[in-house]
Amino acid sequence: MIDKLMRSLQDAGDLLRDQANSFKEGAKDKGYQIIDDWLQIFPKLEIYGLEITSFALSVAISPSLEVELRGKNANFSQERLQQILDENKKSAAMTSVFSTIKTAYALHRRAYATLRDPLIVKIRIRISPEIKVIIGMPTME
Repeated sequence: MIDKLMRSLQDAGDLLRDQANSFKEGAKDKGYQIIDDWLQIFPKLEIYGLEITSFALSVAISPSLEVELRGKNANFSQERLQQILDENKKSAAMTSVFSTIKTAYALHRRAYATLRDPLIVKIRIRISPEIKVIIGMPTME
């Protein structure tokens, strides 16, 4: 009786381990697919004036890619940002990046802060991407 119970527990443990490995591989595959999709976006961002200054890959159960881009504030007037958004309506990634930049500038204006170069865009690509916009040189991380 105890042998049957032990065997059942071991079988259940094996099943859970297989499911966990399957989930881990699925998350890893999904993460790499998202990263691969974004790799197609970076050359387009450079065309619009955002130069890649930092590029980092983190490998884990869910891999991530961190990219920092820099540009000049003068290249991103409200009109120019709207034009870029209009040109890229079908690209969720491009729309996310430039909408975030546009919103950061709008909030920056409302704070009556001095506009300082550089414009820094940090993108962390993982199963749920994160976009961070910094206007001016950050003194804290």
